[in-house]
Amino acid sequence: MIEFFLDTSTKYVTISILKDGKQIYFFHDKIFEDLSVKILPLIDNALNECSIKIDDVGVIYVVVGPGSFTGIRIGLTIVKTWAWTLKKNVIPISSLELIASTNIETDYIVPFIDARRGNCFIGVYDNQLNTVKKDQFANFEEFINNIDNSKTYTLVTYDNLENYKYITPKIDVIKLIKKHKNDKPINPHSLNPNYLKLTEAEENFNKKNDKKN
Repeated sequence: MIEFFLDTSTKYVTISILKDGKQIYFFHDKIFEDLSVKILPLIDNALNECSIKIDDVGVIYVVVGPGSFTGIRIGLTIVKTWAWTLKKNVIPISSLELIASTNIETDYIVPFIDARRGNCFIGVYDNQLNTVKKDQFANFEEFINNIDNSKTYTLVTYDNLENYKYITPKIDVIKLIKKHKNDKPINPHSLNPNYLKLTEAEENFNKKNDKKN
């Protein structure tokens, strides 16, 4: 069984290929710009390095968000097209759960993605990637203040956090895929972004409508 993993939801793009449960390819690097131009050659290079044809892949795991609106759309468009055309199974993955796959010894892992103006995409997981607090769009300070203070936790993020201790993610794709290996695949047409909040354009549109009403 060949499994393919793709994440384009943050400034770090991740591509992983597993064969019979063993990771045979791993790419994880910051893409500063032109993701739409660079991503297909990156995927093609990954398959070529492993001497794998695109049709050899049995299951595709793809991160659906939250994170970059543009990045998520690019990744999902590629996977939808690929899975629908070649009739491949697709399993959606949370970007925050991917960040939480970082191996940490504290009771809780708190993955964080900056959403500006003091807000963030954030959740709480345990060391087995079970959800303690579901992924959400929240005010960072309020969320942190409401974490059970009887438990130890570690903030994990690619972003800079002032006045808080945190670590940079060291994601574990194998751990994540093992957790979701028995998930029921979804129809590629049912693969939707999980933005957790409206886009800026949608928010502005709603504001204009509220003023009219």
